[in-house]
This record gives sequence, structure tokens and C-alpha cells, in this order.
Amino acid sequence: METNQEAIAAITTMLNSYFNGIYEGDVVLLGGTFNPGTLLFGDVNGQPYARILDQYLDGVKNRQSPKESGKPFKGEIISIDVIHSIAMAKVRVKMYDFNYHEFLSFHKLDGHWLIVNKMITHVNE
Repeated sequence: METNQEAIAAITTMLNSYFNGIYEGDVVLLGGTFNPGTLLFGDVNGQPYARILDQYLDGVKNRQSPKESGKPFKGEIISIDVIHSIAMAKVRVKMYDFNYHEFLSFHKLDGHWLIVNKMITHVNE
């Protein structure tokens, strides 16, 4: 059985792929961090936000990536909590003019930690 530290290390690796996929606009890399049935909710620009994974990835694919924009980007892991085969990561993603705080729910499926839910909101600094 996987230890908590091994789980946190595996989730950290997945989060680094998540951050890199967002930064580079790489939907293959980014998509590999999610379970296909993932739902995304929150608010963006003060408006309710609800997407299925395919809609989210299509948006990433059709926008200028943070890397291409030349604007600062930072993905930061704030915390990771693991209980058995489920986990919650609290992260911050600074990109474009946004300071997103995100809750990412993980589930270990077929031996791999995958994001199964994403909650997002912008917080003014």
C-alpha cells in the first residue's frame, strides 16, 4: 500500500504536469492530469463558471498560452491532503492578470492519481 508521502510525491508530479500544461497550452499534457469525467466549477471575472473537461481543454487549446503571452506565470502548491485513495490539493495559479485559487480533488484510479474535480476563483492581491 502506498504511504502518504508516496501519494503526495505522485500528486506533486501530477500537479507539475498540470502547471506545465497550462503554461505551455499543451492540452495533451494537461488532459493527462484529469479523469475524462472531470467537472470544473467556480467563478471567473465575477461570473459563474461551469465546464466539462472537453470544454475546458478546448478553451486552453484556442487561447494564447501564458508562455506565448510573455506575461508572468506561477503555479504554486499550497497544500495536499491525502486519505486513502482520495486527495485534495489547494493550489494557486497566477497567469495573465489573474490570481486563481483552486481546489483540485484527486482520486487514485487504476494506480494513477488524477484530478476528478476543479474549483476555481480569482482573488485580488
